[in-house]
Amino acid sequence: MQTGPPASEPAIAARLRAAGCVFAEEEARLLVGVARTPADLNRVVDERVAGVPVEQLVGWVPFCGLQIVVDRGVFVPRRRTELLVRESVGLARRVDGPVVVDLCCGSGAVGAAIAAALPSVELHAVDIDPVAVRCASRNLAGAGASVYEGDLDAPLPVGLAGHVDVLVANAPYVPSGDIDLLPPEARLHESRAALDGGTDGLDLVRRVAAAALRWLAPGGHVLVETGERQAEQVAATFVRHRLLPRVARDDEVDATVVVGLREGVCPTRRRARTGTRRRAVSRTDES
Repeated sequence: MQTGPPASEPAIAARLRAAGCVFAEEEARLLVGVARTPADLNRVVDERVAGVPVEQLVGWVPFCGLQIVVDRGVFVPRRRTELLVRESVGLARRVDGPVVVDLCCGSGAVGAAIAAALPSVELHAVDIDPVAVRCASRNLAGAGASVYEGDLDAPLPVGLAGHVDVLVANAPYVPSGDIDLLPPEARLHESRAALDGGTDGLDLVRRVAAAALRWLAPGGHVLVETGERQAEQVAATFVRHRLLPRVARDDEVDATVVVGLREGVCPTRRRARTGTRRRAVSRTDES
């Protein structure tokens, strides 16, 4: 651990670059800005060199034009996931007062971005990790969302069944055998549950597909982020669960989203809400 007076910003950038940080100058500025004391600056630089994500050190990450709070141990939203948001917003806009469910919500970044684009949305978000749920509750507090702690769709209110217009899930899709190949920022400092998708990476995605018909309204959509090489298999899984699939791709950010449609008449008028809008809180047993 470095001791003594704090280094200059250029010296910090040089140290970060030597540790493999691609955006060393930008990260140096962020760390200098967040440190309250010289000792604090030395500490955060040491932690970054050791592999702690810079987003967790500064406490936030930019995502879809928002500043998303990111707590220690919580999955850091990636830029590629903005494709998932764009696709979800485009589909939700077809309905007046859409009902959106965000499964495997992590920090709540996807839901927060959707709510920012669609002020009339009724938003429900779920994660199994209590640390992520607390983080999501902070990020979604201004959206009037309901945030639940539990396994996938298990904690959702039964009254949502058949009324969800968009079911979005950034479920983990890294094959278990590839976890050790991830950068240390991910494998050492993010929840394994947010990364590990099982043997082929699609265990949670298959569960999302199996659950989708219960929750979706006629004309509703389920969307999942996945790897490009996994898209064909995910599309086939959607077909098995009576969902009409299509694949969206953004080569610039290496993002792939598979969209599944529950066929039926898409509602054009605002339906009665399934529950009252309320401040985001953690709920473990609501039905």
